[in-house]
Amino acid sequence: MLHAQRAWDGALATNRMDALGVNVERQRVATKDVTATVGLVVDGRPQDVRACVDSLVARTGATILALDLGNVDGAGDVLEELAERHPERIRLWRVAEKPDWKGGGATWGAARVKLLHLDTAEVHVLMDTSLVLEGDALTPLIAAVKEGAVAAGRQGLEPVESGEGWRQAGPGRVRALRGDLMAVRRSAALAAFPEQARDARDADLDFSLALRGELVVPEEHLPVRGPHEHGAVPEARDHGAAPGSREYGAVPEARDHGAAPE
Repeated sequence: MLHAQRAWDGALATNRMDALGVNVERQRVATKDVTATVGLVVDGRPQDVRACVDSLVARTGATILALDLGNVDGAGDVLEELAERHPERIRLWRVAEKPDWKGGGATWGAARVKLLHLDTAEVHVLMDTSLVLEGDALTPLIAAVKEGAVAAGRQGLEPVESGEGWRQAGPGRVRALRGDLMAVRRSAALAAFPEQARDARDADLDFSLALRGELVVPEEHLPVRGPHEHGAVPEARDHGAAPGSREYGAVPEARDHGAAPE
């Protein structure tokens, strides 16, 4: 009986995986005419940068738009090497100014806004270089935007009952999105991004809250590997903060997430 139950559970799991594969393939066909670019802000950690970019090249067909801030620890040199190897996939900009957290004047918000202005695609994907794709994690996000969401991410957030913090949420519609991997309609992002943000702490949260429209986490499992995979709200790498130090503050006043204006 136990063997039969395990066999049944295994068959169900296989069927679910097969269904997900078919669904992603359908989404891939449905979004083949949607242009998408992955925007990377690079501020050090060259090994992370190499692993992240290699996974994007191998697992997706998206253009990679990278902005290096000050060649911290040689990360810009790694990017240049990768761009020379994949000129059809990677567009690289380098600035001498170091990031704010290293005592320079280049801030996370300004760098992100610069990438948005350099981009011409319909969908702009924010991705942290600490992440590595282990499969096609972008298609479900892009498909959600094509289907009407203003943004879709791998990690959603909902306020806790006390209003003093956030908890992980999704799949489905959510109140806010983490910015470690988020696809957003670029035209909507341009008006909502917090350009004055010095680092990523709370800025990605504020960004998603400022977007007008539906925010979603796809039903599909996204094959992504990150450095911090916890049951609670993950403490992804912060630009300028010590590892594991990131926390979200109190919930701001509710903002209108109605449909975007025509």
